Amino acid sequence: MSENRHANAATPPKDGLLGLKIREVDPETRQLVEQVHAGSADVGPTYLLGRNEHSQALIGLPGVAGVIDDFCSDAEWQGKPVVRGEDVPKESIVVNCVLMARNNLALARAKELGVRAVLSYGDFLQVLPDAVEVPGFSADTRVDVAEYLESWQELRNSLADEESKAVLDQVLGFRLTCDQSHLESQTYRPKEQYFEDFLGLGAGEVFVDCGGFDGDTTEEFCKRCPEYDSVYFFEPSETNLKKAKERLTGLSNINYVKEIASDKSGTMCFDADSGSASAVSDSGTEEVQATTIDERVEAKVSFVKMDIEGWEINALTGCRRHIAEDHPKLAIAVYHHPSDFRVLKDYILGIRPDYKLYLRHYTEGWTETVMYFVPA
Repeated sequence: MSENRHANAATPPKDGLLGLKIREVDPETRQLVEQVHAGSADVGPTYLLGRNEHSQALIGLPGVAGVIDDFCSDAEWQGKPVVRGEDVPKESIVVNCVLMARNNLALARAKELGVRAVLSYGDFLQVLPDAVEVPGFSADTRVDVAEYLESWQELRNSLADEESKAVLDQVLGFRLTCDQSHLESQTYRPKEQYFEDFLGLGAGEVFVDCGGFDGDTTEEFCKRCPEYDSVYFFEPSETNLKKAKERLTGLSNINYVKEIASDKSGTMCFDADSGSASAVSDSGTEEVQATTIDERVEAKVSFVKMDIEGWEINALTGCRRHIAEDHPKLAIAVYHHPSDFRVLKDYILGIRPDYKLYLRHYTEGWTETVMYFVPA
C-alpha cells in the first residue's frame, strides 16, 4: 500500500481530471526553476519566502542564500540567514513557499520586492515532479482522487450551486498541483467562516459549537443571531476554555462542555498545547473526557458547526440522533483529510438525504474549506 501511495502521490494530475485545467509553466520560468535547482551560476542568489516544511524541502539547494521573514527576530534558520524582504538583493530569485493560508498576500509581497524573478513551490513541483517533495496535503489528495475518482465526481454533481462547484474546482486544483493560480480569486476571510446567507439563521437558534477554541465562532454567532436560544460549547482544552469564557462574558445561555465530542464516551489522549489545532492524538500529553452530542445535548438542535482537526466523522457519529430527528443546519470542516470531502458528505446524506449541499473556502491556501448541509 505504501508503494502505491508513493507512486500515486508522485504522479502529477492529468489535465482534464474532474474538469481541472493545468497551467503550463512558461519556458522562461521552466528554465529558471531548472537553473535554481541545479545551482547554476547564471542566476543570482535564491531566497525562500516563508519558514515552513516547504521551504525546508528546498533549503538544501546550492543557490539558496537565505530565508525571508519580515516578522522574525531570529538571525538564522536551518543553517541559512533570515532576512527581511527589503534586504534581499534585487538580482535575486524569490521562491514563494507559503501554501497554507495567506498565499496571495505572500505572493504580492514577493512581487513588491522588485527582484529578478518570483517563482513558487508549485513551479518546482510541475517542472521537477520527481525531484521535489510533494506536500502532505497534496500527496494525500492525489492518492484519494486517484482511488475514488467516481466519488469525487458524484460530490461535484451533488453541489447545490455553481459557486460551490467553482470552489471545489479551485480548491481541488490547488491541492493537486500547488499552483496558486487556482486560488487567486480567494481571500482570507475568517469572520465569514460558518455564516453564509443561505443558512437562513434567525431567532431561536440552538447552536452547537464543536471545537469552540477561544470562543471566536460563538461570539460571531451571537452577534449575527442576537435572539438565539442557547449555545452548547464543546472544548476540551482548559486553556482554550478559559479564554473562551473571558471572551464570552456577558452572553447568556452558553453551556460549556469541557469534553471532546466523539462517537462514544470515555477517556482520550489530547494535544492541548496547539491552540486552534489542538486535537485528539496518541502522543497527546493530556487525558480528557469524551462524550457524544446526542448524550450531552437534550435540546432540539438547529445549527451545528464542527472544526475539530480531522475528528469530525467521530463527532458526527455521536450526533446521529440529532441529525436524524432535528434536521439541523450543518457547517463541517472538510479540509483536514481529502477523504473528508466525500466521506462526510456520504455519511450525513446517508442519515438525511434531504439536505442541500454547499461548499465555501475561507483562505488563500489549502486550509479552511467548509461543507454546508442546509435542510431542503
